[in-house]
Amino acid sequence: MKALVFENGCAVLPERVLEDARVTCAQGRIVSVERAGKRRPPADAEVVDARGGYISPGFIDIHVHGGGGADFMDGTVEAVRAACGAHRAHGTTTLFPTTTTGSPEQIRAMLDACVEARRSWKSPADGALIAGVHLYGPYFAEDKVGCHSEEGRRSPSAAEYEGYFASGVVRIATCAAELPGAVEFYRAARKARCLVTCGHSNASWTEMAEAFRAGMRHVDHFWCAMSTVPSVRARFGVPMQGSMLEFVLGHPEMSTEIIADGCHLAPELLEFAWRMKGAGRLCLVTDCNRAMDLPPGDYRFGPADDGSWFESDGEVGWAPGRTSLASSIRGMDHMVRHMRRVTRAPVEEIIRMASLTPAERTGIARGTGSLEAGKRADLVVLSRALEVRRVFVGGRESD
Repeated sequence: MKALVFENGCAVLPERVLEDARVTCAQGRIVSVERAGKRRPPADAEVVDARGGYISPGFIDIHVHGGGGADFMDGTVEAVRAACGAHRAHGTTTLFPTTTTGSPEQIRAMLDACVEARRSWKSPADGALIAGVHLYGPYFAEDKVGCHSEEGRRSPSAAEYEGYFASGVVRIATCAAELPGAVEFYRAARKARCLVTCGHSNASWTEMAEAFRAGMRHVDHFWCAMSTVPSVRARFGVPMQGSMLEFVLGHPEMSTEIIADGCHLAPELLEFAWRMKGAGRLCLVTDCNRAMDLPPGDYRFGPADDGSWFESDGEVGWAPGRTSLASSIRGMDHMVRHMRRVTRAPVEEIIRMASLTPAERTGIARGTGSLEAGKRADLVVLSRALEVRRVFVGGRESD
């Protein structure tokens, strides 16, 4: 296989941007990252001209429900591939298909479909690589279900979740900290070597501290479907207690994620999250649903047969009646561009939040997430405006 050489662009490294860079890849791996200088690439190399743009690591999405008309909870290999393909076109080279609420049978079907799609992946034509599944629903607090189906919500039971962990594909595991059985769930998820998270929760500081002792280290989509001091006061009265917000900001070990689609969070909240947690503990996620790249209209969130309905207006998803938001309809490239446009975060830190930081938090950074020798050649060529021009997965370009 010929060497693959990226040049005439700026390489986005974890801590800086390398001008006039050359990234050399061979056998699906990155071989070197250096200044191009005067030395020419090997005569038989395939040269990728970045045309003055950015040479970026491929994006990694740890919280994503679907895209291109498919939801991972549809539970078929075809749906999994369709969603993975849709996100690959937006620069995502690795993702973690994310469950919604649903029956045990629906969640099991989703896990099985993801296992088969990952096993049978042959080329970038099959979409972004699946690094594992994010077991997100169904263990949500009753008053924090959001746009998910209420019928599919429940408290965790070992008889159910131990089977999910036994599949070997679950790598991120979410549960609301105040639910009965949550601590046991966190311990089991930690034993299964998952990133252990709290989400769709009205937990107090005390409940978060107990979860932290059990292994919880991450909170899903900051400010969305999470507790605040007033919401905790409504549960416990006075004196007022700390919430998930204060706990995450008060513990350097905790990480979280933001949906930077321009609809979920205002610019000052995006800026605040970056300043408070830093690029090493803040992940960009899409939380995207099946309506990505589709026209406005009504769609199912979760399984196609009985998932909850939402409306896409072409910018974001809305719950019925437009009373609250219902997930994003944007890819990771949009999140990156929006962060660049409305915050002071430098481009290298924004790209880090979409690549290396999620890789580190999920334990896959040895193989991907940054432009470093030895890592898989997952690269995205971006314009100076951060538009996706070309996508490579394992050194092979997608259509």
